[in-house]
Amino acid sequence: MAASELYTKYARVWIPDPEEVWKSAELLKDYKPGDKVLQLRLEEGKDLEYCLDTKTKELPPLRNPDILVGENDLTALSYLHEPAVLHNLKVRFIDSKLIYTYCGIVLVAINPYEQLPIYGEDIINAYSGQNMGDMDPHIFAVAEEAYKQMARDERNQSIIVSGESGAGKTVSAKYAMRYFATVSGSASEANVEEKVLASNPIMESIGNAKTTRNDNSSRFGKYIEIGFDKRYRIIGANMRTYLLEKSRVVFQAEEERNYHIFYQLCASAALPEFKTLRLGNANYFHYTKQGGSPVIDGVDDAKEMVNTRQACTLLGISDSYQMGIFRILAGILHLGNVEFASRDSDSCTVPPKHEPLTIFCDLMGVEYEEMAHWLCHRKLATATETYIKPISKLHAINARDALAKHIYANLFNWIVDHVNKALHATVKQHSFIGVLDIYGFETFEINSFEQFCINYANEKLQQQFNMHVFKLEQEEYMKEQIPWTLIDFYDNQPCINLIEAKMGVLDLLDEECKMPKGSDDSWAQKLYNTHLNKCALFEKPRLSNKAFIIKHFADKVEYQCEGFLEKNKDTVYEEQIKVLKSSKKFKLLPELFQDEEKVLSPTSATPSGRVPLSRTAVKPAKARPGQASKEHKKTVGHQFRNSLHLLMETLNATTPHYVRCIKPNDFKFPFTFDEKRAVQQLRACGVLETIRISAAGFPSRWTYQEFFSRYRVLMKQRDVLGDRKQTCKNVLEKLIKDKDKYQFGKTKIFFRAGQVAYLEKIRADKLRAACIRIQKTIRGWLMRKKYMRMRKAAITIQRHVRGYQARCYAKFLRRTRAAITIQKFQRMYVVRKRYQCMRATTIALQALLRGYMVRNKYQMMLREHKTVIIQKHVRGWLARVHYRRTLKAIVYLQCCYRRMMAKRELKKLKIEARSVERYKKLHIGLENKIVQLQRKIDEQNKEYKSLLEKMSNLEITYSTETEKLRNDVERLRMSEEEAKNATNRVISLQEEIAKLRKELHQTQSEKKTIEEWADKYKHDTEQLVSELKEQNTLLKTEKEELNRRIHDQAREITESMERKLVEETKQLELDLNDERLRYQNLLNEFSRLEERYDDLKDEMNLMVSIPKPGHKRTDSTHSSNESEYTFSSEITEAEDLPVRMEQEPSEKKAPLDMSLFLKLQKRVTELEQEKQSLQDELDRKEEQALRAKAKEEERPPIRGAELEYESLKRQELESENKKLKNELNELQKALTETRAPEVTAPGAPAYRVLLDQLTSVSEELEVRKEEVLILRSQLVSQKEAIQPKEDKNTMTDATLLLEDVQKMKDKGEIAQAYIGLKETNRLLESQLQSQKKSHENELESLRGEIQSLKEENNRQQQLLAQNLQLPPEARIEASLQHEITRLTNENLFYEELYADDPKKYQLYRISLYKRMIDLMEQLEKQDKTVRKLKKQLKVFAKKIGELEVGQMENISPGQIIDEPIRPVNIPRKEKDFQGMLEYKKEDEQKLVKNLILELKPRGVAVNLIPGLPAYILFMCVRHADYLNDDQKVRSLLTSTINGIKKVLKKRGDDFETVSFWLSNTCRFLHCLKQYSGEEGFMKHNTPRQNEHCLTNFDLAEYRQVLSDLAIQIYQQLVRVLENILQPMIVSGMLEHETIQGVSGVKPTGLRKRTSSIADEGTYTLDSIIRQLNSFHSVMCQHGMDPELIKQVVKQMFYIIGAVTLNNLLLRKDMCSWSKGMQIRYNVSQLEEWLRDKNLMNSGAKETLEPLIQAAQLLQVKKKTDEDAEAICSMCNALTTAQIVKVLNLYTPVNEFEERVLVSFIRTIQVRLRDRKDSPQLLMDAKHIFPVTFPFNPSSLALETIQIPASLGLGFISRV
Repeated sequence: MAASELYTKYARVWIPDPEEVWKSAELLKDYKPGDKVLQLRLEEGKDLEYCLDTKTKELPPLRNPDILVGENDLTALSYLHEPAVLHNLKVRFIDSKLIYTYCGIVLVAINPYEQLPIYGEDIINAYSGQNMGDMDPHIFAVAEEAYKQMARDERNQSIIVSGESGAGKTVSAKYAMRYFATVSGSASEANVEEKVLASNPIMESIGNAKTTRNDNSSRFGKYIEIGFDKRYRIIGANMRTYLLEKSRVVFQAEEERNYHIFYQLCASAALPEFKTLRLGNANYFHYTKQGGSPVIDGVDDAKEMVNTRQACTLLGISDSYQMGIFRILAGILHLGNVEFASRDSDSCTVPPKHEPLTIFCDLMGVEYEEMAHWLCHRKLATATETYIKPISKLHAINARDALAKHIYANLFNWIVDHVNKALHATVKQHSFIGVLDIYGFETFEINSFEQFCINYANEKLQQQFNMHVFKLEQEEYMKEQIPWTLIDFYDNQPCINLIEAKMGVLDLLDEECKMPKGSDDSWAQKLYNTHLNKCALFEKPRLSNKAFIIKHFADKVEYQCEGFLEKNKDTVYEEQIKVLKSSKKFKLLPELFQDEEKVLSPTSATPSGRVPLSRTAVKPAKARPGQASKEHKKTVGHQFRNSLHLLMETLNATTPHYVRCIKPNDFKFPFTFDEKRAVQQLRACGVLETIRISAAGFPSRWTYQEFFSRYRVLMKQRDVLGDRKQTCKNVLEKLIKDKDKYQFGKTKIFFRAGQVAYLEKIRADKLRAACIRIQKTIRGWLMRKKYMRMRKAAITIQRHVRGYQARCYAKFLRRTRAAITIQKFQRMYVVRKRYQCMRATTIALQALLRGYMVRNKYQMMLREHKTVIIQKHVRGWLARVHYRRTLKAIVYLQCCYRRMMAKRELKKLKIEARSVERYKKLHIGLENKIVQLQRKIDEQNKEYKSLLEKMSNLEITYSTETEKLRNDVERLRMSEEEAKNATNRVISLQEEIAKLRKELHQTQSEKKTIEEWADKYKHDTEQLVSELKEQNTLLKTEKEELNRRIHDQAREITESMERKLVEETKQLELDLNDERLRYQNLLNEFSRLEERYDDLKDEMNLMVSIPKPGHKRTDSTHSSNESEYTFSSEITEAEDLPVRMEQEPSEKKAPLDMSLFLKLQKRVTELEQEKQSLQDELDRKEEQALRAKAKEEERPPIRGAELEYESLKRQELESENKKLKNELNELQKALTETRAPEVTAPGAPAYRVLLDQLTSVSEELEVRKEEVLILRSQLVSQKEAIQPKEDKNTMTDATLLLEDVQKMKDKGEIAQAYIGLKETNRLLESQLQSQKKSHENELESLRGEIQSLKEENNRQQQLLAQNLQLPPEARIEASLQHEITRLTNENLFYEELYADDPKKYQLYRISLYKRMIDLMEQLEKQDKTVRKLKKQLKVFAKKIGELEVGQMENISPGQIIDEPIRPVNIPRKEKDFQGMLEYKKEDEQKLVKNLILELKPRGVAVNLIPGLPAYILFMCVRHADYLNDDQKVRSLLTSTINGIKKVLKKRGDDFETVSFWLSNTCRFLHCLKQYSGEEGFMKHNTPRQNEHCLTNFDLAEYRQVLSDLAIQIYQQLVRVLENILQPMIVSGMLEHETIQGVSGVKPTGLRKRTSSIADEGTYTLDSIIRQLNSFHSVMCQHGMDPELIKQVVKQMFYIIGAVTLNNLLLRKDMCSWSKGMQIRYNVSQLEEWLRDKNLMNSGAKETLEPLIQAAQLLQVKKKTDEDAEAICSMCNALTTAQIVKVLNLYTPVNEFEERVLVSFIRTIQVRLRDRKDSPQLLMDAKHIFPVTFPFNPSSLALETIQIPASLGLGFISRV
């Protein structure tokens, strides 16, 4: 198709821009041929008319589809041009934070100016062994490719690192060297990489300087050769330097500095050792002040000087040599201050006694007069004579500067030579990898001779690079059998010829230098005459006659001719050099010039003072007279040309790898991209040329399977054939008509530039059309559904509206009818109401009138009747008045008396009322007082009742008296006549009655008052009682609230303490797991060293030379494993020892082995000390936890002292492993300290004494341990006994206080009660504090006792070591003496400790007595056992003696020979077997051979019971135990363990073998536990099994040895399954497309990735599951413990998850939505496998959680803040670095997916800022979980086990 067809509407193009270099725009309408203007719209929305070039009519470059943006390889882009490359690099650098990108064979590295976590050892391990295209671009991938090609092709490699100053070349070279050192491993103890890095400070100080672009610019190039031996391990290194900029010593441009070392010297001038150098400020010296910038911001030159001196010391430069170097450097500074005075135009002189020259001569140790003379004169030699000529001032200054440069260059060479000596390899080098760190193309405002040489070197390197790229392209085409057509690429040979050919720039320059009066101007004219208008690459500036322009491959550069001749000559007068050589006081100075007399190689000097060092061996020709002088006259340009040719020869002899470093901006801002600067460097470094070469041919390449998978959507069903290749051909012929646009290779399809983009466009259009069709159909269906819903809704609404209207009309009719009815009744009602009202009014008037008349009549009658009544009452009243007067007088007397009595009673009541108030004050808040008051009220009520009774009695009395008076009145009436005589008496009586009546009225009023007061008092009392009841209720509620709060607080405290306890328990468990893991790693390392030691000993015994290894690369896994261990350097050194000692006598072997073994012992001791410190820290944490529990105020009574004792016992048991390990190490140390095997043999006396001493120490430790446990349990019981009591008292007091509160009656009482409560609380708190202090004191004392016990234990161990050195006779006496001393000191200590407290001392004495009784009982038991064994021994010895004597007396030799023995058939009874196997001592090796060494696991697993070898071995051990033969037991167990080790060493890579012996070792260990006789292991035994327990030997130590062996086998099993699974994981979990059609394949570049389409031979998820099934079935067949199987499965799943996640984090092409779906599906299949195998509770699923969350992260929405919050909460198993990395790597596979915005990633980072997790990016795939072996007893009876004949064990018999 025509290219113009792609320029359609909405197509995106790149247009030039002065600011951004290239800017993106979109076509607004289709382009038609002949159009002169393109209608464009920029990304910011601005419309633009882009005018096409009328001559070329070249269209703007098209933009790649978004799906291709951000590719790892620039050659994968469909459109290969400058804007596409620039944009791709920018997107990767800014958006994805990826600094590495491939460009074909070139790695482009952009300096991030920020430390990135992508260079750790985990990243190195991830790239090790991987193909270059399988992982994301990285410097490690380039280094791995170079290392792999070196090992595979046996060809030396080179990594060429180039770039501008500050682009990161040195850092890239450093990381490449670190990779080699880590992957290959060092062959010597000294790490070469560290030595090379140690040389950096001094090389930077003497070779780096500040420039306008970089504060630490390397002003020289270096080529470091890293040497490897035949095993491809680093053995040394060598550094060659190039292009040292000598001119910087004497001249610096503005804002630049001289070399750092000069400023470091000036900054350290005040040091005492530098006083003799007579230095000062940098501004004082001419050579350091020209740039005007002597200080670098943020750099302390004095500190840098310290680093430089330390580096010199590390590199072996002694202090005297260092001072010599500093003297020379100071002399150079003083030499720069030497001034000259002109005599005339042709001569000059140095002022007399010139101070700078005097100091220079003193420092150099030369004569002042000679140096002053030769600075101003020169010697001219002719054929006949020699004469001295003075020189002008200008020539003298130039000669001075040339001398300074020459001295500095030689000093630089001398230092480099010493660095190379420090890095020199002692072993012969087999191959090397060279790292070239050289700056790239340079162009400045003023370019001189230095830039000319640099650009000349880059032209040569670019030519070599172009040829290499062209060669690789040709090889690819030939491999795929594509017709090779010559690709037109830029060849810079004309530019090189312009510089170096005959009559070239350098040739003319050398010729001009030979002319007597040659000048820069004349040389420029020669250049113009020779090349102007004749060479297209040479131009002349318009406005200058002293400059010329050369068109380099990168850009045009204008060079100023001024200074070219002088710099090319680089004249140094020999007389000045001779003066310096004559120095006798300064030995270093002549060393610098000792090679001046020799024949100088062409590399001994370089342009403008750049001196390279070459290690290339060049055979010198025979020296001829005068050769040295002729060679010495060579110009700098000629020397540099020869040096460059040698460098190119070296590079051409190696396979090159290219790293191009890019400086993104000039301001060192992190992750800031300046497009202009980047384009300049891309053009200069050859990246764009690589793109152009690729684009000239067929840059896009697809395999047939990838093409079919990607573009299957463009095919119809009938187009798909069985042959994928033919299918692709048919489809391409239909899609692309022009057959020149593609070619079919053997395995790939080659496309020209733009064709993949065209296919992507067709694919996108097809998918877009399909999406539109789907959208159309779905939208139509949605609209139809919506219409149907609306129609149905409208009908429903109409139905309801019409019904509503009908109902409204019916309602209207009903309402009208109802209104008429209402009107009818209303009118009727009104008329009837009016009638009834008139009738009622009439009747009312009649009634009123008639009533009025009747009432008047009634009133008259009533008045008459009342008149009569009044008369009657008046008359009666008169009679009653008389009576009342009489009665009143009588009552008065009674009332007076009663009033007096009432007043007395009232007084008493008032006194009682006052007493109540006093009682209330005295008894505030007491409820019983209320009861008293209630009782008093009742009494008062009783009194009130009594008063009422009295009142009733008085009334009765009054009534009787009234009756009497009436009778008297009657008598008086009857005897009226008699009364007339006593009228006066009656009157007086009447007066008295009146008085009495009056008093009666007063008494009645007082009675009412008293009643009212009583009622009021009763009311007040009732009110007070109600108030008190209310207060009581309130106090009860408050009490309940307080109780509730107390309970809540107690519950919260309890829960918090429980949480703390759980957390601390978890932490302790984690610490225990870490300790177990550390112990198991140490055990693994020890086993490795032991195996290595055995191998070395075998090799040394056999004196067999190591066979030459093939050219096979060391497995990356192995190399990475070796780097993890501490002893890698020692091991490798030991491996080389047999080679070095082949000619040495065999007598020297033993000391060598012992020295190595002592090294290992020393390392084991250090690790044990570290372990001890960690254990002490664990103990301190436990003590802190105990303190926290002691401070707890309310502790829930959970199991009490028993629980505490069990926890303490558990902790002691956990430390048992440590104790046994320490004893084992001590035993091994004791056995290996002597060299004589007879001393350390198992039966030797020293061995037995050592075992006895160890046994006694362990028994003593057990006794001390039990004492500590008893003390701890007593402490716990005391705490629990005291604390409930405190709690009880506290609650009782609180209850009383609450009851008192409930009885309070007013606020004052409550306040007083509150104060009392606070005082009570203070009292309780003081009591509690005192009790806590006492408890803490007790705890401290107990801790002191524990510490003393530990010290005593250490002291006992020291005494044991001392006793071992004594003779046997003195050991017992010494041990008794030490024991007596110890007991005496202990008693004295406790007497002093408990001197003030007799009770404690008494308790101590009682415990001491108990302990003594226990020890005495144990001693008696042991004595009984010893006596019993002695008796048995005597009986057996006597029987043996009698049998021997009887045989010798009764049987003669003749009878034995002559009398034949008749065979007698003896009937055998059916024997009851005891579950033992008997064998002879000499058959032990046969037993081990048949049962262990030659046993085939498969036959045993299929045909016999699981664990049969373990049962047989244990039954043999039982028989040896039954015979009480300790030698046999020891020998059998030792042989068994060694046999298992040999089998695993021989077949350690066979999973079936390792699994078989892991199962049998565990079963053997369980048998030793089950039948050990310990109660803890006998719970599940049958009575018969208990009878089979071991009776004579305690094999606890061998159980520990077997446990260690099982750990080693488990770790070996993990390594075996890891090696098996490792190749499957990435392919099966990531690359294989389990769900077909979900993920698409993106175009790839030159660095081909592994295809995600499953080809034949690739691993799939089914392969992994089949392998898991195989592992599981093998372990089950071997009878492995289920818990151990779970641990193995957990480890396997961890490896799968870690490797998958690590690969995902390093592969950008795997981070997509579809790949997340694939991963989740694969994980679900693994979970299904776990469910099928019933292993879901093994913890294996949890190990996959990071991988699951990473897959979810790929699939979730990633746009809003809510999404960010969901991601942060979801990905709790991933670290922040991993989350950000996945988001940065997320790449859409299709155009419909969206990229993750940078702002969203920053939001994630902000939200995760406070998360504290590891900064490590990758998971540790080598991590092995600590393994445990839970006790699993066997129900199999030993006596029922049958030994099959297939095992070949006929020599053993059942017992």
